[in-house]
Amino acid sequence: MERVSAWKKYKNKQIKEIESLCKAYKDFLNEGKTERECVKVSIKLAEAAGYRNIKEYIEKGKSLTPGDKIYAVNMGKSLALFIIGTENIENGMNILGAHIDSPRLDVKQNPMLEKEGLAYFDTHYYGGIKKYQWAATPLAIHGVVAKTNGEVTEVVIGEDKKGPVVFVSDLLVHLAGEQMDKKAAKAVEGENLDIIVGTKPLSGEEKDAVKANILKILKKKYDMDEADFISAEFELVPAGRARDAGIDESMIMAYGQDDRVCAYTSLAAMLKTDGVKKTACCLLVDKEEIGSVGATGMMSRFFENTVAEIINLMGDYSEIKLRRCLAASKMLSSDVSAAYNPIYWPYFEKNSSAYMGNGMVFNKFTGVNGKYNSNDANAEYIAKVRKIMEENDISIQTGELGRVDAGGGGTIAYILALYDMEVIDCGVPVLNMHAPYEVTCKADIYETMKGYKAFIKNA
Repeated sequence: MERVSAWKKYKNKQIKEIESLCKAYKDFLNEGKTERECVKVSIKLAEAAGYRNIKEYIEKGKSLTPGDKIYAVNMGKSLALFIIGTENIENGMNILGAHIDSPRLDVKQNPMLEKEGLAYFDTHYYGGIKKYQWAATPLAIHGVVAKTNGEVTEVVIGEDKKGPVVFVSDLLVHLAGEQMDKKAAKAVEGENLDIIVGTKPLSGEEKDAVKANILKILKKKYDMDEADFISAEFELVPAGRARDAGIDESMIMAYGQDDRVCAYTSLAAMLKTDGVKKTACCLLVDKEEIGSVGATGMMSRFFENTVAEIINLMGDYSEIKLRRCLAASKMLSSDVSAAYNPIYWPYFEKNSSAYMGNGMVFNKFTGVNGKYNSNDANAEYIAKVRKIMEENDISIQTGELGRVDAGGGGTIAYILALYDMEVIDCGVPVLNMHAPYEVTCKADIYETMKGYKAFIKNA
């Protein structure tokens, strides 16, 4: 099939829309570098667009009616937004589902140590990373400290231009002959991803004086004691802001675009939509990078329980109605795909790859080693979605995650498919996936947002 760049069809009006959308997207990335921060900024945007917390309806016994816009939060780390449609919800919903967690380093619960005058935080990496990419890179600490008295304090260190960053040290090249002979996976070991946080000793301290000084600073700034690390969540992410990339400014380079590029375009599509026939839903969930497990991952009952609450607020709840609603729903699993990289061409199959600038990419299947752990969308559903995209002039392409035996990956698609609903993966192609800085194309972001909007209106 002929591949055509989406850029070729744009006029000045579309170019302005692209730049406006991508500016807002970069702001979203800068404000939401963790799943907690993503939920927080998403709620702010949703409430500005007229969405209200479902708890208000439950507590006041208020009924839901067509046109109502509501959201539900799960432990501050997952979010579900709904627009109530005019059709009976038993006929199903149109769902966009993305994840908002990204690969990173997590600070352990007993992390502080001092070695020969250097103070460190001990870490454990989260999700699939090339460990060597995180050495000698400016990092920021984002997170919260939960105190036993019930107070929760937000912590951000490393994003202020005039403030400090932290970092993982690396071995100087002059001594790295043995290191460079190792396989890339072993060049930097996971236990060596500790971050250096200081060298200045606290006056009057004889033992671990640098560590003592760091604790003094944390106490002063955040009223935090060493024991409070037990109930803290500190995530280490690349410091700095999302930037335009390319001399032509056609791309965006930033941390966390897998999968916040699809999370934002899904959210933007919802916030730009009114008056739906079928109830529309946007799911932003946690823990996909480690298997969608846990209370805030897609495998939890948060989504199902929230839909049950919605049906109950419509005044006609029954278990069979809930099951029929879920089974009749249609979903786009809003997740990124690998962009074809000509430099590393042996790992891609050109005819089955997504290309930067060619628009929204659909992955019929994901998985590894013979589609294992994959949702594999059926042909009839793909045809329905394809028709929607054609009728709304959305530039689309198809792809898969590299050559058949080169590797692979998964999404949340197969989990929603367990409800018997029709699901297909689609989103934005990404270069440098899972690296500290990932790259997307502005045209693909624009086409994907438009595609998501067309889906929730017309599926």
